[in-house]
Amino acid sequence: MEFHEVRFPASLSFGSLGGPERRTEVVTLANGFEERNTPWAHSRRRYDAGVGMRSLDDIETLIAFFEARQGQMFGFRWKDWSDFKSGGASVAVHFQDQVIAVGDGSKTAFQLTKTYKSGSAEYVRPITKPVAGTVRAGVQGDELQEAVHYNVDTTTGMIVFATPPDEGVDVTAGFEFDVPVRFDTDRIQTSVASFQAGEVPNVPVVEVRV
Repeated sequence: MEFHEVRFPASLSFGSLGGPERRTEVVTLANGFEERNTPWAHSRRRYDAGVGMRSLDDIETLIAFFEARQGQMFGFRWKDWSDFKSGGASVAVHFQDQVIAVGDGSKTAFQLTKTYKSGSAEYVRPITKPVAGTVRAGVQGDELQEAVHYNVDTTTGMIVFATPPDEGVDVTAGFEFDVPVRFDTDRIQTSVASFQAGEVPNVPVVEVRV
C-alpha cells in the first residue's frame, strides 16, 4: 500500500460533503420477498474535497497537495469533521470512550476500534490512523500512561501494552483519528473565472483499506 502519512489540510476539509457508504446486493424473489447480502464487512467513506475551497489560495494548496500525491497514486489522511473522535464530537477524549478488547492474561497488542450502536445492533469499526498525541488508554477503569505502560503505532492503530491486561478486564481507549483516503480522480479541472463565479471544482476522495 502506497501511503503518505500526511493529512489533507483540515481547514480545507472543513465543510466538505461526504460520509459512509455500504454495498448491499438485493434480490427480489418470485414471491415478492427480498434476500439481502453484503460483500463488505466494513463501510467505505467518500468525500468531495472541492466543496471546502473558499479562495484562490485554497485552490493552489489543493493542487500542490494533489500533485505531491501524484493523483490517485498515494493515499493520505483525511479529517472527517463529522466523525473524528472516539466519543461525542462536543466533548473531550476520555480513556473510557471505547472498550476495544477484553484481556486474556497473555495478549498485549490490540487494534483501536470505534463501536457504533443503535438499539441492539452495533458495528465495530477498526481505527487505523489515530492522531498522534491524542490516544488515551486504560485497563479495568484505571488510566495508564503512554510510553510507560503502552505505545501506539499511529500508522496502524495498534496499541501495545508493556504487560498483558489480566484475564476478563476491559481494555479501553479514547482518541482522535483520521480516515485513510486517496483521490478518486487523476484530474482536477478549475479556472479562475468559474471559481469567482461561485463554481467549485469536483475533487472526489475515497477511503482505502490499509
